[in-house]
Amino acid sequence: MDTLYTLFIDPLTKIYFLKALAGGSIVAVVCAVTGCLVILQRMAFLGDALSHAMIAGVGAGYLFMKLVFGVEAAAGAMLVGSLISAFITVFMIGFVAKVSRIKEDASIGIMYTGVFAAGVVLVSVFGKYIHIDLMHFIMGDILGISDFDMVVSAIVAAAVLSVIILFFRYFKITSFDPVMAASIGIPVLLFKYVFTGCVSLIVVSAVSMVGVILVVGLLITPAATAYLLTDRLEKMMALAALFGFTSILGGLYLSVWLNSAGGGAVMLFATLQFLAVLIFAPRYGLLADWQRRRNMVPQTVIEDIIASMYKSAKPVSEGDVAKYVQTKPKMLRNAMKSLTEEGLISGSDIYELTDRGRTEAMRLKKAHRVWETYLHYMGVPDSELHKKAHILEHYNDLESIDYIHGKMGYPETDPHGAKIPPVYSDGSFCLTAVYGFSDKDVEIVSVETDKGLEAGDVVRITHTDGGWSAEKDGKRIPLTEAEVESMTVRFLS
Repeated sequence: MDTLYTLFIDPLTKIYFLKALAGGSIVAVVCAVTGCLVILQRMAFLGDALSHAMIAGVGAGYLFMKLVFGVEAAAGAMLVGSLISAFITVFMIGFVAKVSRIKEDASIGIMYTGVFAAGVVLVSVFGKYIHIDLMHFIMGDILGISDFDMVVSAIVAAAVLSVIILFFRYFKITSFDPVMAASIGIPVLLFKYVFTGCVSLIVVSAVSMVGVILVVGLLITPAATAYLLTDRLEKMMALAALFGFTSILGGLYLSVWLNSAGGGAVMLFATLQFLAVLIFAPRYGLLADWQRRRNMVPQTVIEDIIASMYKSAKPVSEGDVAKYVQTKPKMLRNAMKSLTEEGLISGSDIYELTDRGRTEAMRLKKAHRVWETYLHYMGVPDSELHKKAHILEHYNDLESIDYIHGKMGYPETDPHGAKIPPVYSDGSFCLTAVYGFSDKDVEIVSVETDKGLEAGDVVRITHTDGGWSAEKDGKRIPLTEAEVESMTVRFLS
């Protein structure tokens, strides 16, 4: 019990720990929420650029106050200098990308390293006037947050979050589809600059507290962690804020337990948190992806099962199917389950094709026989036609098969004299081609009759010993064999 108290409760009694938790949480939440838009807009490199370029603004602000007013380490001047440096960097990135063939990602790399280098040179040349700890600038000191830093960060966080809330819809549409946003009159460029300004403010206000490395990490890592768990931006922002807070809390505990630097511990915890979600995320995690690939059934197996059930012309068991489809038992079970879920077969122990399944089987049969005809046309020996067509039948896009069929003049039979099923490129088929037709609603695609039936009508076709009939709007219409043969229909989904 004493150990648990020492590990978890005792740190909460320390003022420095509570200040670090409060200040770090402010920075983490605003960074995480903003980071969601940074990720969606593929601007992750921008936060890194702004945080590094700030050294020039910090140095210039420090030097200006020292030489003009004789004041050292004026926080306000360094903050303003950092902000000016950030905006100059953003302007130069956009300018270079706009006036040259250099793209924005390369422009960011050029400009931020240039401005960062200028800052380093400035600090080194005027070293006797500028007393800046570059290591503190890069690594930060989250366990030594000042009251001024907390106030500035709180104001900036409130301002940035207010802007995101007020213009959320605009930021959302410009992030997902800037072309459509521009087409409906949204000033995409303006919102891009507003958002970039928000990122600049966050980076400038947070670097003095948490350092360059941590501010970039908090901007990207919690948002990326949330991105693995949801497809909705609102939920992603809420999860990112939560992960940002837990990164600070867990990192500070790690820092106390290991007696290590606070910034490094926070970033380590955030990264471990990301890796855990990457592995265990229910939809986009590595385990889920492995499970999907393990359960995935090749389309060729699916099509072979449908073809074998169609040939049997009667209900079959899983064992019957296994005699004709050579695959592993687990894959066969997964395939039968998938076909049942898709509505292509029905049953539990004994299975049979549904109407949709028979239509799919006819489509596969047409593909097989068209390929056989084509191979025969190309001079392949008759003894090899079936074997080669069995491989090619899995390339069975309706339009492609119809195109090949048409190039050969739409032959009605294959080289063996078997009829090529009349399944058409729009997915419709001749009604008489479906054996054992059941009493189902269908959509008429084409028909030759003067009995009030036309394309687009949804009717119920019935086949009995007395002949064919169509039920439309509660009225039964008898059909002749010629009218049925002229009719193509499509099953309703």
